[in-house]
Amino acid sequence: MQNAIEGEALGQAARRLEQAVSRLEQRLASRVSEAGAAAGGAFDQDRAMLASELDAARAREKDLMAAGADASAALGRAIEEIRAALGPET
Repeated sequence: MQNAIEGEALGQAARRLEQAVSRLEQRLASRVSEAGAAAGGAFDQDRAMLASELDAARAREKDLMAAGADASAALGRAIEEIRAALGPET
């Protein structure tokens, strides 16, 4: 009879432990989910900021390319003017 009582008490303790572990796992899953959502928002903000900075950098690159083309054309004209001023080559 003593063994049956001890076995039943052990079984109840095991069930309580399983329930406690189950609740802990649920809470942990909930916290991980909440943390993921919060981190996802931060990642979305970072991604949006980086996309904006990339757009600005591309616009600046376009401006620099246009300025470089203008400078190259002006340099070409200046070379032609210098050649014309020096006269025909012999």
